[in-house]
Amino acid sequence: MNGTRSVLVGEAAAPRIEGMSESRIALVTGANKGIGYEIAAGLAARGFSVGVGARDDGRRDAAVAKLRAGGADAFGVPLDVTDDESVRGAAALIETERGRLDVLVNNAAITGGWHQAPCETDLAIVREVVETNVLGVMRVTDAMLPLLRRSPSGRIVNMSSEVGSLTRQIDPAIDSGPASMAYAPSKSFLNAITIQYAKALRDSGIAVNAVNPGFVATDLNGHRGHLTPEQGAAVAIRLATQPDGWPTGGFFEDAGVVPW
Repeated sequence: MNGTRSVLVGEAAAPRIEGMSESRIALVTGANKGIGYEIAAGLAARGFSVGVGARDDGRRDAAVAKLRAGGADAFGVPLDVTDDESVRGAAALIETERGRLDVLVNNAAITGGWHQAPCETDLAIVREVVETNVLGVMRVTDAMLPLLRRSPSGRIVNMSSEVGSLTRQIDPAIDSGPASMAYAPSKSFLNAITIQYAKALRDSGIAVNAVNPGFVATDLNGHRGHLTPEQGAAVAIRLATQPDGWPTGGFFEDAGVVPW
């Protein structure tokens, strides 16, 4: 594992995936700002035609315009990951306009607010967070799988978090923040389904992995993070563009492998 790990950490520019055409297609959910936008920009810079998935029409159009102004091949994908009809419509749009999908980055997420102490958290908040952060990922992934199966080297990248690591959550030497009854468990749940998709798709050529982007300054945390969105996007871009043979069913950060 140490040999492949150095590829993930040290590679400045992702290699072209063997067998793919020049017109590779990616969809990034929640791509109108923050880490999602930077993932879209990074993939576009590596030759992808990038679908900017977002539910807000104005923000999505603005993100697409900004990417195009920088030379990117970007297109808007109206997408609310919590809505079945919206997700079906997104899959139909990519089917009609692009015909396949090579990379899916499940980035859209919410926190549900930061006061989530045990015995004090409204179950409605937990349901809302899980609906977006977990069921939304399942909904989008299931809808896009027929398109991903047409790719010679499909990639699914699920944007998790350090707080999704149960190992780190329970380690008293690691400051993983206060107890969280919605956001942190949703990311552990996301890690668990990442493993299940990886198992189910192991023989399909589609690699499925989870990413910890680090503590990135975004709207999600009130811009308290010490990393930029571009830095947070880097590991997701590398996983999305790794050549065949890279492990599937893993959890990675910039420094290497994250313990589950």
